[in-house]
Amino acid sequence: MIILLNTHTLYSTFGVQTIEALHQELIGMAPSMVEYYLSDLCANGQEHYLNMKNIQQTITLDQFHIHFDYDENIYLQIDQTQDDATGSFW
Repeated sequence: MIILLNTHTLYSTFGVQTIEALHQELIGMAPSMVEYYLSDLCANGQEHYLNMKNIQQTITLDQFHIHFDYDENIYLQIDQTQDDATGSFW
């Protein structure tokens, strides 16, 4: 699933201004908090097509991939291949 994110909302959620600061903030957070915030950001989003050739930079955190394209759009890709039996108990 790939969701187009609002840049301002993403940056303000994590209190950052740049891609590099976002990456550092995400690395420093507990994985469960990252999952919570990113899942919340995509709750109201609709699936979008992403041309992988237009990706400028990607931040990968477990099942989440945040793609930044050359048109300054930000996409959240969530891998949903995880089996429920091996998933989190929470």
